[in-house]
Amino acid sequence: MGESDPRVSDLGFARVDLDRAARTGDPEVVYGAGKTPEQIVAILGELHTAHPDRAVLATRVSQEAAEAALTALPGVAHDPLARALTLGPLPDPAGAVLVVAAGTSDGPVAAEAALTARVHGAGAEIVTDVGVAGLHRLLAVRERLEAADALVVVAGMEGALPSVVAGLVGVPMIAVPTSVGYGASFGGLAALLAMLNSCAPGVTVVNIDNGYGAGVAAARIARRSR
Repeated sequence: MGESDPRVSDLGFARVDLDRAARTGDPEVVYGAGKTPEQIVAILGELHTAHPDRAVLATRVSQEAAEAALTALPGVAHDPLARALTLGPLPDPAGAVLVVAAGTSDGPVAAEAALTARVHGAGAEIVTDVGVAGLHRLLAVRERLEAADALVVVAGMEGALPSVVAGLVGVPMIAVPTSVGYGASFGGLAALLAMLNSCAPGVTVVNIDNGYGAGVAAARIARRSR
């Protein structure tokens, strides 16, 4: 595809994929880490121009970039906990995603997953602070787990929560290890390995702190279920 290809917008520093929504059902998303505020604003604005009827998303956005976008792009919304920006209307939700977070410290990753699921066309809610150290808290929300079309289960430390959830309900589930934990958690590696080695069937695992990837997968499952 050359510079004149209508499926690509060449901004000089980035080639924006305008055809992704037609191929996959979802527009390209801006990964903000490592990009300047000006680059994030330019790419997000270009995506919004191409997809004015639905929200476009930028993840891992710094406070400086968020402030630049709020100034330059009318209608942009900033979710500081998720560290993300959206521009344009959220789609009507199809299907229900429930994001389950072990602890409050997992909140940024859980918020990223929930916002991503909403941008990608699913309804999403968050249940937090239901880690295995207080199992009664998880059991108290079992009906909500069963009612969801897809689950995103977020946990750091020893990463045990997805195994427990998968032993309680048969809902499609994406497990997200987080980098929360003390030294021997190795920045989330212990949780990642625990989730990959789960003895409960049906546990699908994404990379450490990848709330975005989990949110996309869960939204697609939820959309298809409806």
